[in-house]
Amino acid sequence: MAAAASLRPANGKRWTELYPELGTGPVPIEPYVSREYFERERELIFRKVWLNIGRVELIPNPGDYFVKELPVCNTSILIVRGKDSVIRAFHNMCSHRGNKIVADRSGNCPGLFTCKFHGWAFGLDGALRHITDEASFFNLDQSTLGLVPVAVDTWQGFIFINVDPKPGESLREYLGAIGDGFEGYPFGELAATRFSYDTELKANWKVLKDAFQEVWHIPTLHHKSIPGVFSDGDNRWGHALEFKLYERHGRVSLPGNFARKPTPIEAVAVRYGAGATVIKSAQNVLPPGVNPTRDPSWSIDGNALFPNCLLYVAGETYLTHTFWPISENRTLWEIRFYYPQATTLAQRFSQEYAKVMLRDVNLEDGSTLERTQTMLESGARKQIFLQDQELLIRHHHWVAEKYLNS
Repeated sequence: MAAAASLRPANGKRWTELYPELGTGPVPIEPYVSREYFERERELIFRKVWLNIGRVELIPNPGDYFVKELPVCNTSILIVRGKDSVIRAFHNMCSHRGNKIVADRSGNCPGLFTCKFHGWAFGLDGALRHITDEASFFNLDQSTLGLVPVAVDTWQGFIFINVDPKPGESLREYLGAIGDGFEGYPFGELAATRFSYDTELKANWKVLKDAFQEVWHIPTLHHKSIPGVFSDGDNRWGHALEFKLYERHGRVSLPGNFARKPTPIEAVAVRYGAGATVIKSAQNVLPPGVNPTRDPSWSIDGNALFPNCLLYVAGETYLTHTFWPISENRTLWEIRFYYPQATTLAQRFSQEYAKVMLRDVNLEDGSTLERTQTMLESGARKQIFLQDQELLIRHHHWVAEKYLNS
């Protein structure tokens, strides 16, 4: 691995100094604890921007659907693939009295979504097809009473929605330059196997997001479970190969310590597939947005998609962390690991081992989060202090303030 000093920009500066608009001062604690601040985030960020809610593999066939509960937007969203194979999204709300049309989380609807309250029925395209006891109503215009649509689009197989009735920009415009560099990455092929973990924590969503926007905590928090994954004697704290910030989003490229000696069982897992730490030298040709430095020590990129999704991309696998705010101090944390289809039992063993090890590492991360929230709420301090390797955290606060003050 390159020496730590060489992991700075070519001009020898710190990464933060390349983005002087962010400043280097402390960050206020208020955004992590304030109910008023959370309500502003709800209205001016989450109800205005594009949100990643899953992948197209969840609904491969006509009639397939899933429901995404969005407390932060005060709604429930129904996503369905129509008979014409087009993916559509709707507020999961019957036009009659407001009951949720679909109560289960996912399934296949061959024809009509029927409200269990009074039997109003809607097609896969959202159109109202049947009104029970229609003669007893007054001057209904059935053509205006379909399910309320929600803007939906896809990028590289990821499904995004925007609950703003008139989004100010398209998904492609919202992602901007960070979305352009992934063309050719095999997201679909690597999604053949998916492992999922969901948990709800008593912590602000940004406390969770912050924990995964830097890796220099690994030598301390994870010193027993995954020591030396991103660090070695020359790069003690696992400093990044590169940071790149965009208008809203950001990326960190990380080195891997390929000289690290795995445990005997981990060595077997690494030999036959993605290892326990998702750190394996990439042998395939990657698009320009993945490992942009082309550094031979590269292991993985962390892409921060504003506001609440982190997409970690390696040579042979990828994973997402998505943090859904429930209140100013409650968050639903969704973890998704994606792997190619295993063709041998050895490859399957490798994936299962990675699943369990990553689960345990994330449990270590989770052990700090509610404790952090408790002390942030204590009022003992009014600010937190960020160093150079926490650039993505600083950038998030800068972007959020632009939305909240626009």
